[in-house]
Parts: sequence; C-alpha cells; structure tokens
Amino acid sequence: MSDASRPAPSSTRPPPEAVIPLRVDPTPKNPSLPALAREAAEAPAAARRQLERCRDTFAYLGARLRRTPPRFVVTCARGSSDHAAVYGKYLIETTLGRAVASLGPSVASVYNTRSLDLRDALFIAVSQSGQSPDLLRMTEAARAGGAVVLGFINDEASPLTALCDVHIPLSAGPEHSVAATKSYLLSGLAFLQLVAHWSDSAELHDAARRLPDALEAAGKLDWWPALATLKDASSLYVVGRGSGLGAALEMALKLKETCRLHAEAFSTAEVLHGPLGLVRPGFPVLALGQEDNAAQGTRDVVQRMVELGASVHTALPVPGAQTLPTLPDLPAAIAPLCQVQSFYFAVHQLATARGLNPDAPAHLRKVTETV
Repeated sequence: MSDASRPAPSSTRPPPEAVIPLRVDPTPKNPSLPALAREAAEAPAAARRQLERCRDTFAYLGARLRRTPPRFVVTCARGSSDHAAVYGKYLIETTLGRAVASLGPSVASVYNTRSLDLRDALFIAVSQSGQSPDLLRMTEAARAGGAVVLGFINDEASPLTALCDVHIPLSAGPEHSVAATKSYLLSGLAFLQLVAHWSDSAELHDAARRLPDALEAAGKLDWWPALATLKDASSLYVVGRGSGLGAALEMALKLKETCRLHAEAFSTAEVLHGPLGLVRPGFPVLALGQEDNAAQGTRDVVQRMVELGASVHTALPVPGAQTLPTLPDLPAAIAPLCQVQSFYFAVHQLATARGLNPDAPAHLRKVTETV
C-alpha cells in the first residue's frame, strides 16, 4: 500500500450504510452476578451483532487487501486489546504469511516520534474506549508515516474512530466492568473476520460463524474446580502457544486485576528458557492449547512440568495433569477464545473466594488514559 497506490481519502472508507446501527437490549441479565460475568454472558449475542453489522465492511476490506496487500502489518493496543492483537498476529502470520509487529504507543507520546516509515503497511489500532492519548498520538504518527489505518473500536463516537481509514465497530455494547471481557472476545472475532475475508478461507469463515454458539456453550463449562485450587496461591504460570498465547496473557491479566494473584503468562516454548527454573512441587500452572501444529509441543512442556511436581490444569490432556473442560471438535482458530470465555465465568468466583470484589479491582478504573 504505497503512497502512490493509496486511494484518495474519499475512497478509503466503505459506504456508510455498510455498518448497521448498533442496537443493544438494555435489559440486564442475571443481575445477581457481578458485572464481569454478566458482560461475559453478553458476548455470544454481541458476536452475532458484529457478524451481522460488519459483514459488508469486512467484505470491502478483504477485497481491498487482496487487491493491494500491505507489505507488513503493525498493531497498536494496550491491556486486553493488546492480548487480542497477539491472537490476531498468529492468525495473520500463519494464514497470510505477512509479518506482524506490535508498536508501543509511547514511541509517539513519550519519545515524540512524529512519524515512522510505515509505507506499504497496515496499521491496526485496537481499543475499547478509543480515548487513550498515547494510542491517539501513535495512530496520528502511523498516518503521517504512510500506513493505512484500520481501527477495531468499541466506542464508535471516540476520537480514535475519526483517525481511521476504515473502522470496525466491535459491537460489544456498553462495557462497565473494569476488567474487560466481551470487548476482548469481540476484538478477537474482529481479527478472525479480517483474516477470513482477507484470505477468503472457507475454514476461517466457518469458524467465525460458529463462534457465537461456541461462546455460549463455553460459558456453560465449569472451570471453577480448577480455579478453586488457587484460593490460597500467591503465584502461578499461565501458558499457551501460537494463537493461544494471547489467551494466556489475557487470563494472567484477569488473575492480577480481579484476584490480586501474581500470574505470569508465557509461551510454552519460552517457559523453557528460564522460567521453568521456578517450577517446584505444587507450583500451579494453567496450560491452554488448541489442536494445531503447536499441540504436541505444548503437551511435551506440560508433561515436563508434571514431572517436576507442578499442579497443572490443562486444556490438552496430559497424563498426571488435571484436564480442563473444553468443547469437542472445535476449530483451532476459535478454541483460545472459547477457553477465555470459560475462564471468565470462574475467575469472578475466585476473586470472591479470596475476599475481593471482582467489579472493583484495586487501583484501577475502566478507561485508562496513558500518555
């Protein structure tokens, strides 16, 4: 997408009617549950909304990217949005063969880099609020550097939306829980739809269509027995690989936010490069996984942890480890998102068991405006 081939501003956006107005049922569901769990329960309906509302925009975007593909892709996000971008990174790299890099927003906001050479690049900004000053500055710098800017944004009236050549509304609806849930899952779906339409992969289109029902089913799986073992824990590892690494990062963050647990996320490959030295008898580990090329390597690492005496709960069955409930015959592309959904319905119980309010994490607020 060189400057010469980049369309004029009037033609960079899909027709305005391509995005259907957002309509959300305001009636609260399960009012006895904390907001974190209630909003996680809204994710399947929100996923259906995104599939319906953004179909034409994604079709436009996919055709455009096939016609004028970027040389590389850059993502920019923080927190849960950045974890969704890690999930998207693996989808893009393994499906489309395009390198994906993550840019730190502080490059523009703190170090005053006014532009980067991002000619022929696709820049993807991911945000629930679209308000953080550092993300806005980095997006401005990306535009100045020649990138085509795509936004995955939940707040459609945010200033970030106005900076994008094309924006995809996450369609999650209002999210009040400080610990994000449905906006993370909907960001993951946006990446999945992007790659499905860009590659025109029938397999990924099918995975995206199946996600709403799969999230609904995943929310009914009981991960509480596994998380209950962490009631008195002080630290643990959450591990995953490939598209599952973003899920591991997201779970570790939620354990920090809501349960004040020192949870560290690692790739199952990276954990062998030092972190394995902390594993000892009884050390807790949550091991995620999906049935793809990374599955056997993940099983091998989990087996090694079991041999060291770790207390492992794993999504991929391994002798000596406790198996987490997962959905059978699930496309590998959506397995990590479904595992996160199952986790969301148990983590609030762990927070409560530890004497904490999952809707009032210490020292945090919903919109974090970093500079």
